[in-house]
Amino acid sequence: MSPPQPHPKEPAVNTLVVEAPYDRRPIGEIALADAAAVEQALTGAHALFRNRDAWLPMPRRIAVLEGAIARMQARAEELAVEAAREGGKPLIDSRVEVARAIDSLKLCVETLRSEAGEVVPMGATASSAQRIAFTQLEPIGVVVAVSAFNHPLNLIAHQVGPALAVGCPVLVKPAKATPLSCQRFVDILHEAGLPPGWVQLVLPVDNGLTTAMVSDPRVAFLSFIGSAAVGWKLRSQLALGTRCALEHGGVAPVIVAADADLDAVVPSLAKGGYYHAGQVCVSVQRVYADAAIAETLAQRLAEAARRLKVGDPTLAETEVGPLISPAEVQRIDAWVKKAVAGGARLLCGGEPLSATCYAPTLLLDPPAEAEVSNQEVFGPVVCIYRYQQLDEAIARANSLPVAFQAAVYSRDLDTALRCYQRLDASAVMVNDHTAFRVDWMPFAGLKQSGYGVGGIPHSMRELQVRKMMVLKSREIVR
Repeated sequence: MSPPQPHPKEPAVNTLVVEAPYDRRPIGEIALADAAAVEQALTGAHALFRNRDAWLPMPRRIAVLEGAIARMQARAEELAVEAAREGGKPLIDSRVEVARAIDSLKLCVETLRSEAGEVVPMGATASSAQRIAFTQLEPIGVVVAVSAFNHPLNLIAHQVGPALAVGCPVLVKPAKATPLSCQRFVDILHEAGLPPGWVQLVLPVDNGLTTAMVSDPRVAFLSFIGSAAVGWKLRSQLALGTRCALEHGGVAPVIVAADADLDAVVPSLAKGGYYHAGQVCVSVQRVYADAAIAETLAQRLAEAARRLKVGDPTLAETEVGPLISPAEVQRIDAWVKKAVAGGARLLCGGEPLSATCYAPTLLLDPPAEAEVSNQEVFGPVVCIYRYQQLDEAIARANSLPVAFQAAVYSRDLDTALRCYQRLDASAVMVNDHTAFRVDWMPFAGLKQSGYGVGGIPHSMRELQVRKMMVLKSREIVR
């Protein structure tokens, strides 16, 4: 099970060696940006935006997006294997990610062709007589997109695609653990005819330089995907007038009522909890199960977890891959051991399988004060808690300062509706897990889980200014 641990070669100056999370083998290099490179990128992007004659017309933007779609379709398997190797998500799921990234660009084109400005009513009062008013859409300005490691291709498509589609120059900073998929995506855009400067990969040498880039007054919009601590801190440092969208994590709650169909619940929770080794911002983590079925559910879910194939993410049979780093394996193991010491029952897992892989783990009734109960594990750990009354489960689900997607499993409509109306969440899945998503739906963290709304058409709206014209003429009679 333990992968080899090769010695990485020494990187060149201002070059990052990228390692595969499974076996820590070097798989590529990418240039790091020093202060001069960051300044050059900002200057170029700002100059493009300020020169309205240089703006890319909509047909040109659509042609680039459609060209990128065609190239990604032709290279889909190659992109999936490379993303699996780089990010650790199993190949079966990385193939889905590539398909979603392609669909994300299609959605950009569809939104451009279907959404526009609006007519603003005039003439209803004497003061508004003889006027026609309407809005048109303009790009907001330079966008800085700071991304996360867990979906190295589709997250980039979600941040860069909408910005490019509406005509914003973009500086994209991928996670240092997974910059290669981002580089491939940017290269594909340029192969598809995107002129230089409109999308630039900028990976600063340190966090201080990233903060300087994000907070520069030439930046009109920050798109951030990552931890809440970093996201809120960056928001506090934005220049006056800079808008933002923040996507953080949750500690996703699920309620399983006594009447739920466990034959459907168990595989659904196994997928939602252990998919990508739990490294998903809406991954199933806290499951509140009616006391009448909690033990049965826990035993069945533990058995499903034990059957999952853990290992090399580039193999077709692998269902759970590595954590992004050995440090994450150690952190998760410490959290699990602390929960068990506090009284949780360990039904499966609970140990590293190697320096990079952790066994899919199920805990029954961890203490409320344990990290696994009140912080995002971001690992292959699911916790089940017994409840006596439905409102008790709802209150416990709502007890944390985070809120993203939630779920309820029940065959009773009233139970499902009660949970939907009372759970703190931007989306409540009924008889499905919390990690469900399609790329056109709104995707938004509430409370400390985020700010703004993701999803392709929703992101495009946030990246545009609705600019109004009011036209007055004596010839306007109604």
